[in-house]
Amino acid sequence: MQKYGHKKGKQQYRCKQCQHQFSPRQRRPAWVKRAYHQYVKGKHSLQELRVIYRKSLPTLRKYFDQLPPENRPLRNETLSVNLIFDATFFSRHDGVLVFRANKKNLYWRFIDSETLQAIEESLRYLSANHYIFKSFTIDGRKGVIQLLERVFPGIPIQLCHFHQSQIIRRYTTNNPKTNCGKELKALIGKLTEIDETTFEQHLNYLRNKYHYFLLEKNENNQYIHRRLRSAIRSLKANLPYLFTYQKFPDLAIPNTTNSCDGSFAHWKQKLKIHRGLRKNRRNKMIDYLLNQG
Repeated sequence: MQKYGHKKGKQQYRCKQCQHQFSPRQRRPAWVKRAYHQYVKGKHSLQELRVIYRKSLPTLRKYFDQLPPENRPLRNETLSVNLIFDATFFSRHDGVLVFRANKKNLYWRFIDSETLQAIEESLRYLSANHYIFKSFTIDGRKGVIQLLERVFPGIPIQLCHFHQSQIIRRYTTNNPKTNCGKELKALIGKLTEIDETTFEQHLNYLRNKYHYFLLEKNENNQYIHRRLRSAIRSLKANLPYLFTYQKFPDLAIPNTTNSCDGSFAHWKQKLKIHRGLRKNRRNKMIDYLLNQG
């Protein structure tokens, strides 16, 4: 090798045999990872880090951009998990799909929309990396149940009680005006307190009691209480998956996706401190936060 001038202030070298030109890689300073941890987890701003490490803002950004993305290492041993997965979005076509178990993020991917293809690919990836699924806890999106039953037949599926309650609230509002809506709201409030048989009996009683009320139509031959009908239809369709956790007590299946929802709120708060980041820098921060939690 021989020295061969400078490029952008860096010493260049050339191989005498193959004429290849290059500049030697510089080792990343030891303080960079510590500073990035303070930036992401410690909520320090770039201005504060500039004072602490006596570096300019462009220098801090340059070193942070050069840090490789955080990825959880692949497993070598098999682990059985009660899998919880859900997605959160920053805008209409910008979100993250997260898979959790035992209060740990197992896998995540950035998505444009929460498609069945993305869910299936992610589940197959986890399955190929030595994860065995004891159960699934999901938010109840249409098509996900059919996907899970097709790809992983026989594995228990639990619908999130919180999401089911939100569906009913969306149809009936927080302050229902009709007696049927009030009784339906009271019934969904007991979702976590009673068993499937009792809940089904109460639901059937409610449907029979307000049968003719729900059949009322207007002058255009349209159902007057369409939202109430939709709420009851949702409960009826999801009932087989609302009490799965009671059918398999030994598996300790979570009955909500609160593990995901709680983690979303935690790391989104940290992102808000650094609002205005470019998408690639924000995603690197999300990688770092999800890998830590």
